[in-house]
Amino acid sequence: MPQLAAFPKAFMQALCKDGTMQVSEWINLAVKLDIDGLEWYAGFLEMTDKSNWSRFRQEVEDHGKVIPMLCCSPDFTHPDAAFREKEIEKQKNWIDMAYTLGSSYCRVLSGQRRPELTIKEGINLAARSIEACLPYAQERGITLILENHYKDDFWEYPEFAQKMDVFWDLVQQVQHPNFGINYDPSNAYLAGDDPLELLRLVARRVVTMHASDRYLIEGTLEDLRKEEGGAAGYAKRLRHGEIGKGLNDYDAIFTELKQVGFNGWISIEDGVEGMDQLERSVTFLRRKIAEYWD
Repeated sequence: MPQLAAFPKAFMQALCKDGTMQVSEWINLAVKLDIDGLEWYAGFLEMTDKSNWSRFRQEVEDHGKVIPMLCCSPDFTHPDAAFREKEIEKQKNWIDMAYTLGSSYCRVLSGQRRPELTIKEGINLAARSIEACLPYAQERGITLILENHYKDDFWEYPEFAQKMDVFWDLVQQVQHPNFGINYDPSNAYLAGDDPLELLRLVARRVVTMHASDRYLIEGTLEDLRKEEGGAAGYAKRLRHGEIGKGLNDYDAIFTELKQVGFNGWISIEDGVEGMDQLERSVTFLRRKIAEYWD
């Protein structure tokens, strides 16, 4: 049966930018939920001190939880080779972080969708950079997971491999036992794709999942397209919503995942309106997991 984790989507600014929340505060909030683990983010301010890595792992494990997944955002599509080499070294450092935290999975991305990049160039740069990290990950028992991503909170441009055809081309370029997919159904909508069509295409390589529901507080997806590049972070019209109340069909998603034998971690990206909202999302997913995997 899949296990459930939670990600501090509502507290990214506080944990990563202004320091108004301590990581231990997030741990104490999250462990009260009916979850099995806490997904981590490499950009937490306190993670710059390596002595905190094992300390936070111990704090989480003292509550009977684990840290299964480390969320990282390497930028492998920069045209400068020296820049990409630094990103590869960053990713290796994050692999070390994941290992110390006791994680099995460490996210990778393609990089930013810079206007000057062709599709072929971007796929080649991203694939070669990911491949450069895989032996290092394999030595430490870590699986690198590529997400069909929208945009890192702190990036200027959206994900290069945001759209389904580009994402699948990149996935096919990388064949390694320590490489898989982190599937996020909401991000497919933002790419203009059908999340179920994407899942049917990639399902057998999905090893983890982000559970989320997104909505636009105003305007259309076309309006979003016009403002998603050239400014750091998400477009202001975009919001994470309570899981089970958005556009995603979790019955269809879980039917497909069960059919291909999925048994990995599902991490919740929710709670932007408070911990009560996150708790309702946990309850919804627990019920659905039991329904499909029991």
